[in-house]
Amino acid sequence: MDQRNIQQEFEEQVNDVVSRLQSKHFFQSDWDIASFAVFFIFIGMVLLLVILVIIRCCCCCCCDEQKPRRRKVGIENVALEL
Repeated sequence: MDQRNIQQEFEEQVNDVVSRLQSKHFFQSDWDIASFAVFFIFIGMVLLLVILVIIRCCCCCCCDEQKPRRRKVGIENVALEL
């Protein structure tokens, strides 16, 4: 009985998707449109961050020039050392 219910629900969902595609009415409400937009904004931000990381890694690998190290300026306070 359980298997039949799952199969019937699956068929209903497939029929619903097919009917939406045929009618070219993909979204039922404004909330569907908003959630769709938020989802694609999230995916876009993730892709943007991945691209920035890749660019940063490529720039660091290509530029092997070592920057000059900073010298300490001033007087060392020996009393603060343990």
